[in-house]
Amino acid sequence: MGSELSELQVLQLRFNFLSGNIPQQLCNLQYLHILDLSHNNISGTIPMCLSNLTTLRSNLSFWGIYQYYDESTTVIMKGRELVYDVDHSLHLVMSIDFSSNNLEGEIPEDISSLVALVSLNLSRNHLIGKIPWKFKNLSKLETLDLSHNHLSGEIPQSFSSLTSLSHFNLSCNNLSGRIPSGPQLQTLDNSSYMGNPSLCGFPLSTKCQGDDTITKQTFHGRDSEDEDHNGKLGFYISMVLGFVIGFWGVCGTLLIKKSWRYAYFQFFGNIKDKIALAIALKVACLQRRF
Repeated sequence: MGSELSELQVLQLRFNFLSGNIPQQLCNLQYLHILDLSHNNISGTIPMCLSNLTTLRSNLSFWGIYQYYDESTTVIMKGRELVYDVDHSLHLVMSIDFSSNNLEGEIPEDISSLVALVSLNLSRNHLIGKIPWKFKNLSKLETLDLSHNHLSGEIPQSFSSLTSLSHFNLSCNNLSGRIPSGPQLQTLDNSSYMGNPSLCGFPLSTKCQGDDTITKQTFHGRDSEDEDHNGKLGFYISMVLGFVIGFWGVCGTLLIKKSWRYAYFQFFGNIKDKIALAIALKVACLQRRF
């Protein structure tokens, strides 16, 4: 690609019959921010030099270049076609789409330096290896589709920091282990993870090893807390009921039955007299001795 294309910003060649490798010269297009080679017969590996795409490495806007750009373009993001033009933030769309080709090899870690990326689609290829944990640097990423490849290993725990993700698809790979917890990863539909027999954890129905034990311990802990709570509640209820029954059993009867009230006070009056007499006799005996 000669110098006449040095200011190229949008390159879309999808749905053709292109073959061969992705040319290294693409990496010299410093203003390129939408690269779509999807649905072709392109083979080989993903060039590591993609990290040289200046616009995708930067958070700066190249709005000035669009002064004379009057066309619109369609970008496939989040599984649907979206139309962008100069008046609707075309300059902010940062996208790479290599889906539905015959690419092989591993995903270059250097892609993680393209911090301005909003959409990355590498689905339906023959990619192998692990998902780069450095993808956590792609904080603006809203769409990530790595489905229908041969990726293996665990989903990096660092993905939990990708809080902008709204479309995420890792289905139909050879991934394993527990799905990381995070504000986005576990809120997505379980179809994002299906087709990975060794994946486990929410939102999949497949439990990870040890989940049953954790669940039982949680339930036992809750049962003990419930028993303690119920025991205390029963004690307080019994105490209140005892007071109410005892108090009103005596006072209520005395208020209602006049004869009982007289007998009750007469009884205590007699007891008082007997006690006073006993005390007086005791005092008299002591005085005689001394």
